[in-house]
Amino acid sequence: MDILVTMSTSERPRKRGRQAEAARNDRRLLAAAREVFTSQGADAPVSAVAERAGVGIATLYRRYGTKEELLQKLTVSAAEQYSEAARTALAAEDPWEGLAGYVRECVDFGPGSLAPIAGTVRFTPEMAEAGRVSDRLADEVVARAHAAGVLRADATTIDVFLVIEQFSRRPPVPTPADAHARERLVALVLDGLRARPDNTDFPLPGRPPSAERYDELWRRD
Repeated sequence: MDILVTMSTSERPRKRGRQAEAARNDRRLLAAAREVFTSQGADAPVSAVAERAGVGIATLYRRYGTKEELLQKLTVSAAEQYSEAARTALAAEDPWEGLAGYVRECVDFGPGSLAPIAGTVRFTPEMAEAGRVSDRLADEVVARAHAAGVLRADATTIDVFLVIEQFSRRPPVPTPADAHARERLVALVLDGLRARPDNTDFPLPGRPPSAERYDELWRRD
């Protein structure tokens, strides 16, 4: 009995070590997948992902049985980071600073750089749930800013999403000058989104973008 207990106890650190290593490999794989697929498109080979991550191709396939599974997980991971940014925004004392911080954080994260894989993978229940949570939290961030009178009344959540998507697309070889220019342009757009205290907002042209149309771009059932 003592031998069995000792063996079981000694096995725990090894198991935790393997789990920690697997988690590190997964983070490296997802980061590498983002870099590869955003620069080369959804047709990029998974071998390029493994090479970029510094792991063997067998390690990649042990974690993700197919390339589509990897792309699906990458999409879920993006939605989860959106959600985390929204939670941070909702915790901010100032509704405008919360919204502006949400936009900046999401632009820095770069969800728009995933545009090359939009609509190329089957939509899974996990993707749908991650998207629902992300959308709900983003709606709360926007509604809070509207209620405080700091966001122009005709700006919608989809407007905010489209701003983030446009500014978070990355050039093939980004430079510090690119990042600086992006920060300036984001600041200009945020100034345009902010409600004017004298109610002199100019009317926006056309109808607000459709949430249904936006969703169609990102899903393939």
